[in-house]
Amino acid sequence: MRELALVRDEVVRALREAGLTAFAAWPPERMRDYGGAVAAVDVGTAESGPMGFCNYLGETYDQTLGTVREVYGKQLEAEILVDLRAQRAADCEAACAQAADVLLGGLAEGIRCGELAWEGLCWDKAAGMFRRRGRLQCRAVFVAEAGEDDETFLDFRLKGVLTT
Repeated sequence: MRELALVRDEVVRALREAGLTAFAAWPPERMRDYGGAVAAVDVGTAESGPMGFCNYLGETYDQTLGTVREVYGKQLEAEILVDLRAQRAADCEAACAQAADVLLGGLAEGIRCGELAWEGLCWDKAAGMFRRRGRLQCRAVFVAEAGEDDETFLDFRLKGVLTT
């Protein structure tokens, strides 16, 4: 499901923008290659559903083109998993505080945050690093517009994320 990758990538982008080293589902053994804390982001459980009647949200007027386009939407209930690891406990704790700020207030407007829960700090013997795992319950909103011919859809995009 493309939407899962869009949500995961938005979380990775926001964490990086806040100064954390973050990757999508990074193997624990590779995390030792970095000096400070490293975040691996993935999507756990997810459930998709429509918005509006058959995804139809209404119409929007494009002032520059002078045209009306139909807008469609869908939502995704998801659990974002953030796995923080560091060689020092203090680095792991600092990254946890920084990541919590991002997850609760620094994501795109299309990701509506719910409950954020962190497991306690522990030593991961296999990786040889400290570890702290977080789970964010959220709702992601995606929108798409009908093409100029009103017969084709443009791809659904995460609301609030610019595309190029």
